[in-house]
Amino acid sequence: MRNQRGRRRPRNNPHAGRRRLGRTMNAFVLTVLIALVAWFWAANLRAREEALRVSSLACRASGVQFLDDTVAISRIGIGRDRSGRLSWQRVYSFEFALAGERRYDGRVAMQGERVKAIHLDHPDGPLVIAPDQLG
Repeated sequence: MRNQRGRRRPRNNPHAGRRRLGRTMNAFVLTVLIALVAWFWAANLRAREEALRVSSLACRASGVQFLDDTVAISRIGIGRDRSGRLSWQRVYSFEFALAGERRYDGRVAMQGERVKAIHLDHPDGPLVIAPDQLG
């Protein structure tokens, strides 16, 4: 059959509804994936800001110079917190110096967005600082 313009009329396709549902589901899954990526990115930014803050405080409290005012993620994984729930475990690295001398490494270990410990590879011996020691 043809319509008034001479074009064929579309037939009733029993699978057309499935295709629409499939496109709707694909759009939904894509939206959920984008939301998860955005959440992960935002959580990483918050954790990085906290690692930057505590590494600077730890260097100040230890009497060393925090170099470059930056931290870099060196490890990320999934682990369990004290209550047994899964959470992201991250380790951020930074560098410090004693009176402008050689550079030394430091690390901030985090669980979720909470700092577990700060490690300084001090030349006089390694320092491990608990977050509650920073005040």
